This record gives sequence, C-alpha cells and structure tokens, in this order.
Amino acid sequence: MIGYVLRRLAGAIPTLFIIVAVAFFMMRAAPGGPFDGERKLPPEIERNIKAAYDLDKPLVTQFGLYLGRLLTGDFGPSFKNKDFSVGELIAAGAPVSLRLGLSAITIAALIGMALGIIAALNQNRATDFSVMSAAMIGITIPTFVTAPLLTLLLGVYAGWLPVATWNNGALANMILPVTVLALPQIAVISRLTRGSMIEVLRSNFVRTARAKGLSEFTVVTRHALPAALLPLVSYLGPATAALVTGSLVVEQIFQLPGIGRYFVLGALNRDYTLVMGVIILYASLIIALNLIADVLYAVLDPKVRLA
Repeated sequence: MIGYVLRRLAGAIPTLFIIVAVAFFMMRAAPGGPFDGERKLPPEIERNIKAAYDLDKPLVTQFGLYLGRLLTGDFGPSFKNKDFSVGELIAAGAPVSLRLGLSAITIAALIGMALGIIAALNQNRATDFSVMSAAMIGITIPTFVTAPLLTLLLGVYAGWLPVATWNNGALANMILPVTVLALPQIAVISRLTRGSMIEVLRSNFVRTARAKGLSEFTVVTRHALPAALLPLVSYLGPATAALVTGSLVVEQIFQLPGIGRYFVLGALNRDYTLVMGVIILYASLIIALNLIADVLYAVLDPKVRLA
C-alpha cells in the first residue's frame, strides 16, 4: 500500500508539470494583459511595470522563473491585488471554499446514498419512480437557476435566511449556498447508488447471504452496501475537488470570498499568477482525492490489489 501511494505521488509530478505548462502558455496566449485598461499607460511606465514582473522577458524565460519560484512554494504576486501575493489570496479564500464544498459533498453523499438505497429496495415502485424523477430534475436544473430561485423564495420573500452575506461563515449564511451546491450532487449520487445497488442485490453472494437466513437489514448493510459503494467512491474524489474549487457561480451569486470568486476575477483581469495558483490548487486536489478514492476502493473491495 505504501509503495503504491509513493509511486502515485511520484507519477503526479510530471502530471502537475504538464498542467502548469499548458495553463501558463494558454494564459499568455489569451488576448489582452494584466495592465491593459481603458486608458493606455505611458510607454515608459508600461516598460517599468513589465520589467518589475518579468513580463519583458521571453516566454520560456518567464516560465523558467515561474517554475523556480513554484518549487519554493511561492505562487508569485497578484498583478491586480497589489497588496497581496497569490498565496495570501488563496489562503484567505481556501477556508471558505473548503467549508462550503466539504459541507455540500457530505450532505449530498448522506442524502443521495439514502435515497438511492431506498429506490433500489423499492425498484419499479412508486417510491423508486418518485426518487428518480426528483433526481432527474435535480440534474437538469443548473445552479445558476436554483441559486437565485432559492434566494428569492427563502431569502427575499420569506425572509428566513440572509442573502448575499458571509458574516464569518455563520450557519444561517451557509444554508443557501451549501443547499444549492448539494442539490445536483444529491441527484447524481442517488442515481449512482440506485444503479449499483440493484446490480449488487442480484449478485450471487447476496443470494447466498439470503439463503443462509440472514435478515434483510444485515444483507443490505453488511454485504450489498460495501460493494455498491465502489462506483460512488470513484465519483466522490473528483466531485469533492470540483465543489471545493469550482463553485464559481455560487460564490459569485452569494458574494462569498472563496477561491472560485478569485478565479473568476483573475480570469477577467488577466491576473496570470492568480489564475495559475487556483489551477495548481485544483489539479493537486484532483490528484490527491483520486489517490484517496483508489485506496478506499481497495479497502472496500478485497479483490482489488494495489500492485
């Protein structure tokens, strides 16, 4: 197990390098620059600014300098937020995005698994059709629709919850954004769990467990559920990373100071280093969570061997 983890971590280094290289050159190839504005700067001032940020050097040299700083853990200065480095901005936004994303995926996993199991145990009945119909609605309606809709219904009209405020992450301020993030994931997870559970319940080892006279509760929880969770474990890794760093629309709508909001502002302002920092963080989370998912897969399924 330890050897497998070390090999995966070693293999992540070239993957991260390719991601950094592609993102770096794509950002530089995009039209415009971080210091372009409605009023053009005088040529001398523009030259001085570019020299201060090494933007006057050839692209390959810029890339080498950036990699050198990256190896020391320095993501560089933010071109638009002059009083902050990229590391400071990410450190400020990461706790907000982590709290939102982890809360949403935890709630989604618990509710989605429960609904999927209930639907599988009542296959082709009214309960099954109701759960799957609700899941299809949850998948098809995007977050940029549910977010303003729930804000109007629960925040503006009913006045039950605060709107577009963070207030240091108070519980009342988290309910709406976490709900908006969790709803589509509940739908996906419930469908995944239902399909996997139905397949496992028809397998030979479940029939054997029932033939031994075990209760249905024991058959479902101790025998069927661990095997049915395998596809879900593979899905939860990238889904968690996407929720933590990819809640762009939700953070914009609710005015949350998370990583997603910084990423949008950085892309609009051509803040190269800020966008690069978020991309590197996202890629690292994907790699780490996929590794955790593979290890959990082996724990749940004894037939899997991490060679």
